[in-house]
Amino acid sequence: MANTHQILIKDVLMSVIDEMVSKGILWQEALDQFEKLFILRTLEQMNGRIGMAAQAMGMHRNTLANKIRQHEITRKH
Repeated sequence: MANTHQILIKDVLMSVIDEMVSKGILWQEALDQFEKLFILRTLEQMNGRIGMAAQAMGMHRNTLANKIRQHEITRKH
C-alpha cells in the first residue's frame, strides 16, 4: 500500500513539474513556491503550532520560524 501511495505522489508531482517546465517557471521560483505551500499546509494541519509543524516536517523549530519569515507567512491566531 505504501508503495502504491508513493507511485501516486510521484505521478502527481511529475504532472505538476511537466506543466511548470512547459510554462518556463524557473527552478528557484518552483522551489520557493513548493516550500511556502508545504509550510502553510503543515501549519494549518498543526493549528498554527510552529513546534509541532517543525517536528512533522523534520526540522528544528528555529529553522521553520526563519522560513516563515523568509516567505512572509502570516499565521492566523
